[in-house]
Amino acid sequence: MSEASPMPDDSNTRILQKTFSEYRDYIQSQIIGQEQLVEKLLIALLADGHILVEGAPGLAKTRAVKVLSEGLDADFQRIQFTPDLLPADLTGTDVFRPQDGSFHFQPGPLFHNIILADEINRAPAKVQSALLEAMGEGQITAGGETRKLPELFLVMATQNPIEQEGTYPLPEAQLDRFLMHINVDYPDAEAEKRILRLVRDEAAEQTVKRPQAVSQQMVFDARQSVLSLHMAENLEEYIVQLVLASRHPGVVSADLEKMIEWGASPRASIALDRTSRARAWLAKRDYVTPEDIQTVAHDVLRHRILLSYQAEAEGYGVDQIIDKLIAAVPVP
Repeated sequence: MSEASPMPDDSNTRILQKTFSEYRDYIQSQIIGQEQLVEKLLIALLADGHILVEGAPGLAKTRAVKVLSEGLDADFQRIQFTPDLLPADLTGTDVFRPQDGSFHFQPGPLFHNIILADEINRAPAKVQSALLEAMGEGQITAGGETRKLPELFLVMATQNPIEQEGTYPLPEAQLDRFLMHINVDYPDAEAEKRILRLVRDEAAEQTVKRPQAVSQQMVFDARQSVLSLHMAENLEEYIVQLVLASRHPGVVSADLEKMIEWGASPRASIALDRTSRARAWLAKRDYVTPEDIQTVAHDVLRHRILLSYQAEAEGYGVDQIIDKLIAAVPVP
């Protein structure tokens, strides 16, 4: 693997990367022990995609997206999903004005830039379908009229793997709309001590100075810079072969043939391309490496591969199967 090199001498790119580096440092100072989550949040922002975060309660999932929005020149809205939620609670509804006998549309919480869909699997199917249109099309339909959502629109949905009672599992079609499915684990002992100090300092109102807010235009410019990053043709082929191997695992490994029921969709190829570029850009490189692709592969493929009954019966998890796929597909 070739050694990392700096980006080309482009002043605008350097300014953008410096801004996002300070932005990342600030978020990491507020989200202790979850460096990977912070990096993946920024990757999703740069790749213009939505993320599903899964982890036990108290692991800073809600705090992470709130801090992300604080460093942006954008508005934030948290939606607590419950079984009695209605689609209009997300999209908005027409409100009658008795003074002139007219109807006025009252926008719902989806008309914000950064959306936290907390415990998304507690909402019924109709609510999930309303969110699906917003995520997939960047618009909502209410009162027989379609309305565009803000150009900067990011949904971070969370779900709690511990509680299953009163939940509605997300259908595969909706899972596929998420750019990445991120698993969050407990912090280590040292990080736990730093969390105690951070909370104590916050209670004493000793807050960390925030950097200058990242403007929405800077986000759009950074996205264009990410898209212009060099991706070698053999790495594009590597992405395609990884996804094809999930659909036809018997071609690369006889052991995998009976382990995978359904493989990843073409959205997986697009997501691998966008997220690996974003990771390389955050690392201040002007090219993508196989390591970039392999690092984001689990988060991109985790919710897009359906394991067979045999794999589950033998105790395999989807991450183990992805490890086998990565090991089986030749690296360029």
